[in-house]
Amino acid sequence: MLRAPKTLAFVLGLASATGFAPLNLWPVTLICVAVFLYLVDAADGWRPAAARGYWFGVGHFIVGLNWIAGAFEYQDRMPVSLGYVAVVALSLYLGVYPALCAGVAKAIAQTVAGTALEASSKRRSGPGQSLGFVVTFAALWILTEWLRATMFTGFAWNPLGVVLVPPGLAGSAQWLGTYGLSGVVIAIAGVLLLFVRRAWFRAAIVAVPVSVLGMVAINDQIAASLIDTYSPNDRSRPLIRVIQPNIGQQDKHNDAYEAVNFAKLASLTGRVADEPRLILWPEAAVPDYIGEKDVDAALARDRLSALLGPRDVLLTGAVKLERTEKRFEGYIERTVIGARNSLFALDGQGRILARYDKSHLVPYGEYLPMQPLLSAIGLSRLVPGTVDFWPGPGPQSIALPGFGKLGVQICYEIVFSGQVVDRANRPDFLFNPSNDAWFGAWGPPQHLAQSRLRAIEEGVPVIRSTPTGISAVIDAYGRVRASLPYRKAGYLQTRLPPSRAPTLFSRYGNVLPLGFGILLAALGIALLRFRR
Repeated sequence: MLRAPKTLAFVLGLASATGFAPLNLWPVTLICVAVFLYLVDAADGWRPAAARGYWFGVGHFIVGLNWIAGAFEYQDRMPVSLGYVAVVALSLYLGVYPALCAGVAKAIAQTVAGTALEASSKRRSGPGQSLGFVVTFAALWILTEWLRATMFTGFAWNPLGVVLVPPGLAGSAQWLGTYGLSGVVIAIAGVLLLFVRRAWFRAAIVAVPVSVLGMVAINDQIAASLIDTYSPNDRSRPLIRVIQPNIGQQDKHNDAYEAVNFAKLASLTGRVADEPRLILWPEAAVPDYIGEKDVDAALARDRLSALLGPRDVLLTGAVKLERTEKRFEGYIERTVIGARNSLFALDGQGRILARYDKSHLVPYGEYLPMQPLLSAIGLSRLVPGTVDFWPGPGPQSIALPGFGKLGVQICYEIVFSGQVVDRANRPDFLFNPSNDAWFGAWGPPQHLAQSRLRAIEEGVPVIRSTPTGISAVIDAYGRVRASLPYRKAGYLQTRLPPSRAPTLFSRYGNVLPLGFGILLAALGIALLRFRR
């Protein structure tokens, strides 16, 4: 009989999150998940199984999301200590999803195999040897992780499959998607458990297809390396310049630093080249409202265009205001009622070629749900300002002559698997302007790892520009071709990597991992019935 199983589950959850960046201790994650599977299978019923899943999840998210607390260091209206409360509160909610997975998996195992037969099977071979249970659990983890990314606008940060990025096993995301990759992590952990329990044949049944999948993914990476013709000196590819000014969050919205901040951006933008450049600045890089129709906006655009050559294009983040107008005799009263977190494309003449508005906004960060109630108790959103941001229409491809079709995902949007491109008009590359200056040393490398998965899934390069790092050029296979370290000012001047042929995931999106999950669920139930 296990003693304090919920405490053990909580500790396993804490340790399992060390597999994410920046620690990347992915073997620890696999071992912790294997022991967690044993705990759930050994539970007497679905309720204790769900409780163990819940506390595993709470521990897992407390460590993995610790970077959120750092955002409160830049808020004068709320105490810094509230950041740690926010991490725990969010983890207490997110723990529901592993609890749902564990509880339902146990309920299915008991219902299908029969309580009495399950008990006799355990006496014969011990808990944790149920192949059907492992497969069913993997299926439910896929489905509940997708649910976590969907419910209440979704919170998709750190899907379990991200731990397979450092060992180079994430290539199968091009067929299974990130959530399917998370199911593969559960399967690998299940193999470890079955091996430890000496259920050799059952372990092999899972290990063989997982190994084949891994070898195919690795072979794809090897083949890509062998035929790789990408070169920073290849003038047939567009020239890009990614800017990282190392402007800290404490200085970003400080009027006293406005001129200094712009000087950093201007200096790093560099001189005009003998060919067109695509210059990429971070999210909300300029404080000016460059999208407005007034003299100040025109002057701000002129100041930006003065940095560009006649054929250059600048991509920069800025805020777009939404106003309402009331007409009176002799004058018009304009009132700001909302804002957009936008990306603007400007040419060398200061003209706005295109604008993208962030669609997937951060609750409590860019808008405050239940604003009248929460404002009354002293809470506010983390982004400075008095009006909430409004969402844009969603993914879209923007034609930039000379540079191809651009897709944009601003900051947090890039973590949502299957929601980053316009599938009817596939882009040639994705730009992810971000502001990771809020999130300490853990948030930026986790953000980068998830951006790499988007490149693998969609088969397009991803370019990241952030104020403090980690800025990077990621090719269509998820490989980082160039990067700037955290907290270092600099630029990346290189060539835009080519996209690859559309991947299976780029065609069908999350239909694939959900279908994979349903297939695994059916297989798991069949295996549980076979045990009878």
